[in-house]
Amino acid sequence: MREVAVIGVGMTKWGELWEKSLRDVFVESALLAIEDSGVDHIDSMYVGSMSPGLFVGQEHISAMLADYLGRNPIPATRVESACASGGLALRQGFIEVASGMSDIVLVGGVEKMTDSTGAEATFALGTAADQEYELYHGITFPGLYALIAIAHMEKYGTTREQMAMVSVKNHLNGAHNPLAQYPFKITVDQVLSSVMIADPLRILDCSPITDGAAAAIICSVDKAREMGKPLIKITGIGQATSTLELAQRKDITWIDATYLAAQQAYKMADKTPQDIDFFEVHDCFSIAEICVMEALGIVEKGQGGRAVEEGKTAIGGQYPVNPSGGLKSKGHPVGATGVAQVVEVVKQLRGEAGERQVKDARTAMTQNMGGSGASTVTHIFERE
Repeated sequence: MREVAVIGVGMTKWGELWEKSLRDVFVESALLAIEDSGVDHIDSMYVGSMSPGLFVGQEHISAMLADYLGRNPIPATRVESACASGGLALRQGFIEVASGMSDIVLVGGVEKMTDSTGAEATFALGTAADQEYELYHGITFPGLYALIAIAHMEKYGTTREQMAMVSVKNHLNGAHNPLAQYPFKITVDQVLSSVMIADPLRILDCSPITDGAAAAIICSVDKAREMGKPLIKITGIGQATSTLELAQRKDITWIDATYLAAQQAYKMADKTPQDIDFFEVHDCFSIAEICVMEALGIVEKGQGGRAVEEGKTAIGGQYPVNPSGGLKSKGHPVGATGVAQVVEVVKQLRGEAGERQVKDARTAMTQNMGGSGASTVTHIFERE
């Protein structure tokens, strides 16, 4: 199996992009990644997208996006794993390069969510939960994560203020990210007084509805060296699944798919959590970041909230989490989120992250999950 490197990334500002179509949003980011990489061709492409059929009425986007990028007739594949679609697209691209089937692969993610009404977007996102045993009874994702939050508070003493601190930290980071949807600071009091969505989660605990795309160019390490590119290698990958229905899990505070995917990635890269300089994780809700930190082994079970309160996950802390601003501040165009994590990792490892730069960063880990954690993809990156 060949070693694989990321040699180019691209992403435009996320938000409510009323004047742009799904294909416009994707092509802009893909062209930036191609320009950043310096390649003169790509052999194939993978695109993560959760539900373009429901959001904009367009399926079969792989062929359409290859066409509008001017890359026909290369192989193009759409990848879906709910909100983990972008991370899974990277995994599939990695396999293609590592196997030797292709030398240069474009990996992208895209979602155009604001063309839908609020009710339509809620329905589309709800398809990532169990239709018969969850959605039929009226629950949505804020409700599912509210159940997780209540259980975590009861079991470990996690406080409402600690969850708010996750949002405050990520907005502080996102305030220095010019591509973020909401690049501004917030306070704990603002989180706690914001509109209630599903008790105990308030609107400032929740990631937003977003339009956006992100892209990366990956190739063999030998090809990257030949081109004289900075070597940012993908050294570990993990993927796992759990029950779709939250109620079927032994412990709803423990994201077992994330734990298993993380263990696979650590083993493949020969790393431990203590070897990782920073993490980009899936904070779709403030409680999600706390649970993910524990499943990744950054902290012990039940200690995620305390770690945030003590500043350990801030930039400059013991283990920075979401220097990009995370889903909370950067935005969450579901199919693109996993690839945007890669964009942040590459900028950090190159030392190009500006005011949110993690000092002396050489290793990073991404964690991208679907639904209430029923699917997770992890990647470990190292700068040579």
